[in-house]
Order: sequence, then structure tokens, then C-alpha cells
Amino acid sequence: MKHGRRYWLMKSEPRVFSIEDLAQSPKQTTSWDGVRNYQARNYMREMAVGDQVLFYHSNAEPPAVVGIAEVVRTAFPDETQFDKSSNHYDPTSTRSAPRWDMVDIRYRQTFKTILSLDRLRQEPKLKNMVLLQKGSRLSVQPVTEVEWMLVLKLAGARAS
Repeated sequence: MKHGRRYWLMKSEPRVFSIEDLAQSPKQTTSWDGVRNYQARNYMREMAVGDQVLFYHSNAEPPAVVGIAEVVRTAFPDETQFDKSSNHYDPTSTRSAPRWDMVDIRYRQTFKTILSLDRLRQEPKLKNMVLLQKGSRLSVQPVTEVEWMLVLKLAGARAS
């Protein structure tokens, strides 16, 4: 089933992997590995090339949406699940039946003005955004087109 462009939010701790790290990666692209939550994995499995991603710095001061990335490769097995030296190793996952996937994303832009979690909470039109729901901790989550456009407007960013 073909769908139109969709929008997502992906969280990363800036000490682990920041938007600056993405911008400096070869071809400004990285594999989004290490996701070990079934719902977040399932969202990645729904992603299509061209889908847009809000890049969110979590466990930061302040936590904030800091820029945009784009999905450039759909879900494929996350190699870290098979690597015994990785902290993302999963002994129950096998190459014949991989449990965990990743997608490739490419850097698009860094916002001139970051949008802190507190700032997002002040926006009534974002009250239903998954990120702002009590107890929401998913590292990969959907964003509606209306939320996407409003976040870009608040950041003074251009849609790509």
C-alpha cells in the first residue's frame, strides 16, 4: 500500500549521537540502530523513503527538537543485535529470525531556534502530540502533518 509522506520524531541523547554528529557523518547519513522497544521498532517498519523526521535531543538541557532528518532507507535488520560486544546485543535474536530493525536517515537541517519541551507544551495545537503525552518515552514516534507544520513554523524552519 502506497502512502503519502509521513512524519516522525526520533530521540537521541546528544552525548550519544547529536544532530551535529548526523551532519558530520559520511554522506550526512546514519543507521538508526539500537532501538529495543517493540512499538518504536514497529514504527520504523512503517517508515518509507522520503518520510521526514524531527530530530529530538533527549536527556539534554533543555530537551528539545533541534532539526530535521529524512528517511533514506527503509527498515532492515539491526546488525548490533548479533554483535556480542555491543550493548545492543540480543542473544534471542538470530540472523534467520532477526527481532530488531533499523532505518537510515540523512541530515536535512538544524533549527536556528531549538524548540524545548517546555515551549512545545505551551502550544495548544500540540496538546495531542505523542511526545507531550504523560508517560511517553518512545524513542521513535509518529507526528501528524499538522504537528509537523506547526513545529517547523515555531522553529522558523523551511519544509523540505
